[in-house]
Amino acid sequence: MASQLGIARSTVQSIVKNDLKLKSYKLRRGQYLSDKSKAMRLEKCRKLLQHFQVRRVSDVIWTDEKIFTIEPLPNRQNQRQLLSKDDSMSPKRRLAHNRLFPKSVMVWAGITATGKTPLVFIERNVKINSEVYQKIVLMDNLLPWVTQHFAGGPFILQQDWAPSHGSRSTLAVLEAHIPGFLDKNLWPASSPDLNPMDFSVWGMLEGKIAGKVFATVDDLKAALEVAWASIDDGYLRRTVNSVKKRLRACVKARGSNFEILL
Repeated sequence: MASQLGIARSTVQSIVKNDLKLKSYKLRRGQYLSDKSKAMRLEKCRKLLQHFQVRRVSDVIWTDEKIFTIEPLPNRQNQRQLLSKDDSMSPKRRLAHNRLFPKSVMVWAGITATGKTPLVFIERNVKINSEVYQKIVLMDNLLPWVTQHFAGGPFILQQDWAPSHGSRSTLAVLEAHIPGFLDKNLWPASSPDLNPMDFSVWGMLEGKIAGKVFATVDDLKAALEVAWASIDDGYLRRTVNSVKKRLRACVKARGSNFEILL
């Protein structure tokens, strides 16, 4: 701006700060939403609000998958080191680095207002197709946990609609063993801002292991298990209870990004 106007940079800064009373803010992050996506989200958020007038949001099992690596990406904004001016250019200044393809593991997990599923680790070389999702996630882990946790009481399964989640064979397994689930007519695509796993839980889990580099994937898994166990029911209850507020905000925003309204 200073170059275009032919005036000093300090003058532009003074005008912006003192005369215009403007401040610099980081750009907000959010998923891209087309007009079609916004309309679909608006419609389904309205349906979900109606659904939760009859069913309890606390009965929903909110699920998702995420990849964790043995070398977390450095946060250049917040990860800092205190040094004297003389040491700032010396070998004492730590270097943030990452291997090109660090070892990683896919993690599936779910929460309710009253508890957490086990973490399910899926190795990097395993493709999560319908067969793997049905056996490893649904039958071997989710169903036994549901049987114990809900003890025959009502529950609802939320999942995104990845191909392995929405295939005919997976839907047949769900209808046979987990009949209460949010189908495609209710759960909107492109909506991580409505899923507690996405908008809160994964971030908390990452924060608990932040800044640590693990020698092996097994070390990473062990740290994730400890961090997962430390997440308390009070946090889960508050996080799940915020979902209806988010649904109302999504409706108010006409299906667009809404977190500024919270």
